[in-house]
Formats: sequence, C-alpha cells, structure tokens
Amino acid sequence: MSPEALKLPHTKDDFVSNQQVRWCPGCGDYSILAMVQRTLAKLNIPKENYAFISGIGCSSRFPYYMNTYGFHTVHGRALAIASGFSIARPDLSTWVITGDGDALSIGGNHLLHSLRRNMDFKVLLVNNQIYGLTKGQCSPTSQFGKVTKSTPFGSIDHPIAGLSLALASGASFVARTLDTDPKHLGDTLERAAAHRGTAFVEIYQNCVIFNDKDFAPVTGRENREDRMIYLEDNKPLVFGKKRDRAIQMNGLVPEITEYKEGANDRNLLVHRVDTPTSHYAYMLSQLNYPEMPVPFGVFRDVKQTPYGELVEKQIQEAIKSQGAGDLKSLIYGGPIWRVD
Repeated sequence: MSPEALKLPHTKDDFVSNQQVRWCPGCGDYSILAMVQRTLAKLNIPKENYAFISGIGCSSRFPYYMNTYGFHTVHGRALAIASGFSIARPDLSTWVITGDGDALSIGGNHLLHSLRRNMDFKVLLVNNQIYGLTKGQCSPTSQFGKVTKSTPFGSIDHPIAGLSLALASGASFVARTLDTDPKHLGDTLERAAAHRGTAFVEIYQNCVIFNDKDFAPVTGRENREDRMIYLEDNKPLVFGKKRDRAIQMNGLVPEITEYKEGANDRNLLVHRVDTPTSHYAYMLSQLNYPEMPVPFGVFRDVKQTPYGELVEKQIQEAIKSQGAGDLKSLIYGGPIWRVD
C-alpha cells in the first residue's frame, strides 16, 4: 500500500474502494456498508490490518466495496476460510460478512463450530429473511407460512433463530441491530470490534425487492416503541411510547408488566451482558413479536480466550517439551508399511 494509506487517523472515505456499489436502490446494505466504514475509521487501526471475508449472497459483495484486504469465497464457507486466516494472521482484524442463507443453511455447521471455538473474528450476519441474490426463495429465517417462489403454498418450515443458535453454540459475544437505526448500528459495531473472540452480530436488513417491509411490524416508525426493546446495561427491560411497560419473570416465563420508575424495579429483569452462563441471553433471544417485544442490542459479552491464542500456546508448549521438530522425520519416522 502507498504511504498515504498508512496514515492515521482514517476517515470513512479511506475505506471506500474504487468499485461501483451494485445493490438495488434502497437496499439496507448501503446503510450497513457506510456504518462499517465509519466504525473502522474510529478504531485507529491501519486499514491494511483489516481483512473482510464473505461467502455468496447480496451482502457478500462487501469485500469489493471495502478498501482493505479480503476474500470473496464460496457459498457457506466464509467462516471456514476466516478460521484458518485468523489463526495464520492473528495480527489482523478479521471480519466475516454473511447472510441468513449463507450462514444458517449451507454454512450452518461452520457457524456452529466457529462459535464454540471462539475464533477471533467478527461475524456480521445480514438477515433479510429471504434469498435475495437468487431472486426471492424462502430462506432459513423466513417466517412460517411465507409465500415465495420456492414455497408457493406457504413455507411449512419453522424459522431458525440465529441468536438462539449462536448462544446455544457458546458464543461469547452476541448482539442484534438493524439497518434503519444508524446510531444503534454504529454503537453495536464498535462494541463488537472491541471484543476478543467471536463477536456475532445479527443485522435486520430490508430487501426492498423480494421481502420489502418484512420487519416493519416490529421496526416500523409507527410500531417500534411498542414492539422493540433497546437493551441497556444494568437497566430494566423497559419499552413503550410512554416507557410504561417492562419485562418480568413469572417463574421461568417472561411476561409484560406495567412499569413506573422506582415503583417496581426490584421485580423486573435487569439487563446484564456479562452473566457467566447463557441462560438469560438465550431467554432474551426467544422473545418475539407478536407475543413479546423484540430485543435489540448486546445480549451477551463475556471474556473467553480466543481459539488462536490456545493454538499458539499449545504449539509453544510442544516446542518447549519436544523441540522444534523436523518435517522429514515426522513423515518417515512413524509406523509405516510397504506395499509390494
């Protein structure tokens, strides 16, 4: 890279590539791309120290539009490639851009194992609840009964809850945000960037062509105050236009209750991202409209040694106890047999 590329601090424009952005007019990916570029400019990391890795899908064009290093890989395999990359180059900040189909269908197994290993990269799962690139088929997150080109009589598959899957896999950082709230999106990306290990962020994104306004019943301007909860650390789960409703537990079941500040705070759920087990965060990930409001923010953020550090520690301990080793001796020194 040129000496100019190494100068800090960066601006958003430093992360804009010379490629023409080819998304449909009005696509939520534009907002996500802009906020990622703005977020990276705040982190005071040279742009040649970033790598963006994607699979296949509309959002997976991301690496072309970022003026950083990266790979546009094959369908569902971005996480596998990112795993090897992050171990080989732990000095770089690795970001995976994927979609609900790419990560939760063909790539589901890679996602599960990346999360349980706590690979040191950020996963931005752009969820529009449809296969957009291939022109509007049902995806793993499409709602039950959804009529699409591949489900003309309505989907009879129950949708995957991406956050619940991540938490059940042991993810150390889990969050949800949305394309239509730039401030919340930017704040969430900054918190993900600061996390050591796998940071899993689901981003609600509107597909204006094949699934327009699918999230509107929850995130639309006229509904969002009553149907969304913005999670705030160490504060009760309060929502509503008048901030007069909250979540409390009835045994093991969450329920909505009336809220008046100071009157019943002791009975309410108080948000804690650092709860050692994932039970609380998993319960939050199951809240869904229309029965309950939908939570947005950081669900879980706990400290856990990244996989790459464990690999390096194991290698150094082996070298210390057994020596550096020799490849030829390794190949020919073990049990062998001869075929005549």
